[in-house]
Amino acid sequence: MTPLPDSGKALRAACRGALVLFLFALPLAGADGAGPTVKVRAGNATVQLPLERYVAAVLAGESSVFRSSEALEAMAVAARTYAVRMRGRHASEGFDFCSTTHCQRLDLSAITPRLEAAAQATAGELLWFEGRPAFACYTRDCGGRSEDASAVWPEQAAPYLRSRDDPYCLRAGASNGSVWEWNADPRQVAEALRRASLRAPQRLERVEIESATPSGRALNLVLLGAGERVRIAAGSFRLAMGREVGWNTVRSDLYRVGASGGRLVFEGRGSGHGVGLCQDGAEQMGREGRTWREILAFYYPGTIPGLTAQGIPWQRLSGESLSLATTRPQTDGSLLATAERLLRGVTERTHLAAPAKIEIRVYPDLDTFRNATGEPGWVAAHSANGRIDLQPAEILRRRGALEDTLHHELLHVVIEAHAAPGLPLWFREGLVEYLDQPPPAAPAIPRAPSDADLAQTADPARARRAYRDAAAMVAWLARRYGETALFEWLRTRLPPAVRNTSSSQEPTKSR
Repeated sequence: MTPLPDSGKALRAACRGALVLFLFALPLAGADGAGPTVKVRAGNATVQLPLERYVAAVLAGESSVFRSSEALEAMAVAARTYAVRMRGRHASEGFDFCSTTHCQRLDLSAITPRLEAAAQATAGELLWFEGRPAFACYTRDCGGRSEDASAVWPEQAAPYLRSRDDPYCLRAGASNGSVWEWNADPRQVAEALRRASLRAPQRLERVEIESATPSGRALNLVLLGAGERVRIAAGSFRLAMGREVGWNTVRSDLYRVGASGGRLVFEGRGSGHGVGLCQDGAEQMGREGRTWREILAFYYPGTIPGLTAQGIPWQRLSGESLSLATTRPQTDGSLLATAERLLRGVTERTHLAAPAKIEIRVYPDLDTFRNATGEPGWVAAHSANGRIDLQPAEILRRRGALEDTLHHELLHVVIEAHAAPGLPLWFREGLVEYLDQPPPAAPAIPRAPSDADLAQTADPARARRAYRDAAAMVAWLARRYGETALFEWLRTRLPPAVRNTSSSQEPTKSR
């Protein structure tokens, strides 16, 4: 890896090979580095929960009646993805999520071993769309046709959240009673609206659907009575009835409304907003033998499950010795020629042949880079197996680190291609540092850092010290034994004299 410049100076550090620590796009890790956590307001207390414990609690609150294990695991992935995507929803109040359906309903006291197992079976799995966590919302019962997200939350419109028929929900509804009816006293309805701080005619007589969504759900209503006409969003009406009268009243926005005998009559299907995964339909899919991956593919088409970012729309440009993958070929295309020039300089400096099929990936934004590589934001690049992952070029260019980062990572790719199996990490890292920018001579024999210090990303200062120590150690070896010996050891192994020196820190004569 290459840290971003610090205090105006480009601090360098080599890549850690294929080792990647899984981090989310948002800083979910706890202070002790023990894993991702979220802060939840439950009652009058704010608690910090490990992410997988939170997922199990959401399953207890939202899906405890599921009989299908596959449907339960699909819900675990959806709940986890929603949490990562929406973390900080209540940041202004000092926590991430409330414990109600406003965020995700959770019940810590109702977690069972079965629910914990569903969370652990899919631990870390998220749904990705174009390199970012999807908006994985879900609904109790879509009534046989899902809703388009743009009709409920215009800012969350997405191709994987479009209205579509759901035959699984229809089959489930035939047995669980998806059709509902509510007869209401108009006075009760008007009073409930006013308690919810919504307008209503002084004497409510009728409710009419003014407009509907493409799925047939009510979008806007008109409340009529005694010459008054009040317009209200159907979603606001449903939530007001649920909170003030009961959630078994207007269960969804998929209904017809009329009047009979002086009462309002609502006849509808389904329960909830209708967007995303239908829980009744998912349960039916599980009973019919579908896997959790198939369930998620049906309800969020075009998304990809995985531990790291998936589905990035790469466009590839090919050069003489390497290729460039980017989502912005018009702005990033010039990097191909720069990388070719830098690679020629690396092979001339090291007298080592470059491996075939080097690929450079330039990520479109910082979050996608983090999601895909698992690197924290202070790392400018990551390389493994002949591929270099770069933060957005404009970020590196703005910090004056673009060419330095490319040169450093190309050095690492070449060095790793020729490294003998089992060669210590400190030597490979230090050799890259030495070739990139030799450090000044140390007054005493330097100390070789541990692999653990080099590999970790939780503590930037610790990592930088380790890379400096590795560079100083290799520079000392170069002065003592010569560069030719360094390249020989790269291809074979470190001689006992060097291994003893690096471990004991006492001079040992070469044989």
